[in-house]
Amino acid sequence: VQLQASGGGLVQAGGSLRLSCLASGRASGRRAMGWFRQAPGKEREFVAAIKWPGSIKHYADFVKGRFTISRDIAENTVFLQMNSLTTEDTAVYFCAAAGANSIRVSSKDYLDWGQGTQVTVSS
Repeated sequence: VQLQASGGGLVQAGGSLRLSCLASGRASGRRAMGWFRQAPGKEREFVAAIKWPGSIKHYADFVKGRFTISRDIAENTVFLQMNSLTTEDTAVYFCAAAGANSIRVSSKDYLDWGQGTQVTVSS
């Protein structure tokens, strides 16, 4: 499956961004999807995940109440709505497709990755 992430940019602290991840390819169907992020000098970390078709979600503690993951089945797209952004959220954000339709928080359980989109939050 091919994943194309978009929607990153520069935003002031307290602002919002909406990331999108378009999945294409024969195996882009009923798989859990996740968002990860990687800040400079830090390891890639789990942000959020969503099962197919979208009723079950899981978030990292540091984004609960601020970020919302969702998916549009018809459009094969996963979204990450990010509100109340802080400078700590500055990172490259990656979308990924898991090997199965189950929630996973380890990057090792995700088989396909998008190219990443830069999110920069200024103070």
